[in-house]
Amino acid sequence: MKAVFQSTWQHLWKQHHRAKDLINIFSYKKDVDKSVKKREQEGKHKAADSPGGDGENPKPEQPKAYAKAQIIGLILGPALFLLTLLFFQPPGLTSEAQAVLAVTLWVATWWVTEALPIPATSLLPIILLPMTGAVEGDDVVSSYGDDIIFLFLGGFFIATAMEKWNLHKRIALFIIAMIGTSTQRILLGFMVATGFLSMWVSNTAAVMMMVPMGLAITAQVASALKGRPEEEDFPKFEKSLIFGIGYAGTIGGVGTLIGTPPNIILAGQMNEIFGVEISFATWMIFGVPVVALMIAFAWIYLGRFAFKTSIKELPGGREVIQQEREGLGKATYEEWMVGIIFIFAAFMWITREFFWDVDDGLILGIPGLSDGMIAVLSAVLLFSIPASRLKGGRILNWTDSRDIPWGVLLLFGGGLAIAQGFTASGLSDWIGEQLTVFEGFNLIIIITAATILIMVLTEITSNTATATMILPVVAALAFALNIHPFALMIPCAMAANMAFMLPVGTPPNAIIFGTGKLKIIEMVRTGFFVNIVAIVIIILGVYFLVPLVWGVDLTVFPDALR
Repeated sequence: MKAVFQSTWQHLWKQHHRAKDLINIFSYKKDVDKSVKKREQEGKHKAADSPGGDGENPKPEQPKAYAKAQIIGLILGPALFLLTLLFFQPPGLTSEAQAVLAVTLWVATWWVTEALPIPATSLLPIILLPMTGAVEGDDVVSSYGDDIIFLFLGGFFIATAMEKWNLHKRIALFIIAMIGTSTQRILLGFMVATGFLSMWVSNTAAVMMMVPMGLAITAQVASALKGRPEEEDFPKFEKSLIFGIGYAGTIGGVGTLIGTPPNIILAGQMNEIFGVEISFATWMIFGVPVVALMIAFAWIYLGRFAFKTSIKELPGGREVIQQEREGLGKATYEEWMVGIIFIFAAFMWITREFFWDVDDGLILGIPGLSDGMIAVLSAVLLFSIPASRLKGGRILNWTDSRDIPWGVLLLFGGGLAIAQGFTASGLSDWIGEQLTVFEGFNLIIIITAATILIMVLTEITSNTATATMILPVVAALAFALNIHPFALMIPCAMAANMAFMLPVGTPPNAIIFGTGKLKIIEMVRTGFFVNIVAIVIIILGVYFLVPLVWGVDLTVFPDALR
């Protein structure tokens, strides 16, 4: 029994670290380049085997059960829970709402301090919300099986298949080769390729793949420019390319619901709190233009202002790209199968409302069809289609599921359960009443204030945790101010993604910092202007584009949502 418990506990911590890598809670990811890590390990082995060495590996130091911050969080979470239940009784706050607030403080504290593995902490609402009488147990558990979670799960499986068979690299190299090989076009090609991939696979995976290719290009350029006048401008081009890849990875995720966790959290909580569905297609109609504008600005800013260079053409750049493409060989049968499933899923997601809706579908009404169902169907197909005889097995085997970050799915479920508690207990209404101090402010000012607040928070905290905790609050604020929830929830979700200044802001920032080519002061200086423009584009996008895409009036809270 003890062995089973220890094994389960170690597995939870493993999932915790996978989830942490994805949501990047206060973590640097400096060991990005695997080759560097490998060389360091080889160096250690050589040192151990060399004369004068010990001749054997020293016994590894056993990790402590809890770090100091974890011990503080372990105690602080339950303490805040009890203090809120016993002493926080303001007028108008029901006992159920008080219980939800107490649970939220406990869970949020353990999420931020990592007192327990993130997936384990995400299961707490299943215990605490029913136990305190805030929400029925069946309702809480149902949040962990929400359609949005299955949409993300299916997206994970598609991304895993693309990475397993190297389809994502082929797509990226094709885009770069098509755009061109002058300095500005290479920069644009890498940014467009990274941004497009980040819409479908994790931004961490997209940037992790593109950075080594970018460094291969810059190494070729450095060699070709030796002794030439343009050599002194080479560091500028190198930095612009590294920044461009990192920024495009962050920006691209905004384009689709599965591109980044805050988008999924927004869709899930809109449905949970207001019963409003944000479909894959409608979000793309809004998100893709925002991504295009952001990448276009970042490209112009990096290439023509922040790191303007006299190098117009890349010596040997075309050859490097061609060598990379030739190294992949011809597209394999497995790549074709993954590509077909990927195109099928994207087509169904984009056309679901227009072609397949039961009431308004132009081709065939399919009962119960949802974005989550399409994602799961695609995953099942990947597990069903056999690979070639040479490779054996199937396109995806169940062993590949070990790479799926299950802990992140539990985190989403916990966030949705808490969001449901906010609504069911009346806590969101109470919070909204306390925030009526903002009533009377111009809508643009309110959107701007919310966007800036979240963007500052997300520079130092997890974008997932920020979105999970803030969206129910701004939903309540929208109700109190009598404005449409989209006016605050969409800019907050988008702002949670837009961290460009610090290595801890997002995994892409940590990855490009991990190359050793950038200084933090350069990241802060360069990212500050990108953040400013991101704020402007988000505000304008929400103010002008959201009413067009969804057909809503942002200045009025709809009676149907009350």
